[in-house]
Amino acid sequence: MERTERPVTVVTGGSRGIGAATCLRLAADGHDLVVGYARDSAAAETVLAGVREAGGRGVAVRADTSVEAEVERLFEVAEERLGPVTGLVNNAAVTGPLGRLADSDTANLRRVLDVNLLGVLLCARRAAQLMSARGSGVIVNVSSGAATIGSPGEYVHYAAAKAGVDALTLGLAKELGPDGVRVNAVAPGVVDTGMHAAMGDPERAGRMGAAVPLGRAGRAEEIAAAISWLMSTDASYTTGTVLRVAGGR
Repeated sequence: MERTERPVTVVTGGSRGIGAATCLRLAADGHDLVVGYARDSAAAETVLAGVREAGGRGVAVRADTSVEAEVERLFEVAEERLGPVTGLVNNAAVTGPLGRLADSDTANLRRVLDVNLLGVLLCARRAAQLMSARGSGVIVNVSSGAATIGSPGEYVHYAAAKAGVDALTLGLAKELGPDGVRVNAVAPGVVDTGMHAAMGDPERAGRMGAAVPLGRAGRAEEIAAAISWLMSTDASYTTGTVLRVAGGR
């Protein structure tokens, strides 16, 4: 298998939104990419084509990050096809429909927690095992501004899961620092992606963005830029940080 000096980065939820923008940005910045995705293989292949156009190698891998065996396979394929994994962007997330907690379905609560917290833990654990043994690596978790606002009336269960991601980021950074592995997070505010339509409110980004101090919703590329910086050597002394990218909200 051909080996290169380019970083090899796994991006979960890489077929759409922030994940897709992150794959393209990292490829332009010199990374080879593993595009993790849950369902839409066509979208993943489109992102993969963009990665290759930017000069990177890549592979798309279908994986439900809340399932341990699928996480193991995600990293196995990454290492078999591209080489040792040097980075992880823990981006895969779901929200379920908007609404009050009192009206939420138990199955939806479990799914949100399974993907947004357990999945992040499983991926971070596997990355930690590989990176600690090699003495270097970078993990960036995608949290949310919801973790500190609570998102009442919309998805407090999602906010609670993301608060768990923030705690994971801080604790794991301290745990892995002596092993040469950095762990940070970005906490986006309202970002104009397809997630709002999936929640049942396609106009939400524009409506919520108008109330942000900068007067608009964010763009996926702006979050990807923050992730790229945290992955880079320019952030070599940054760990245990949750970087808020939320337009002042």
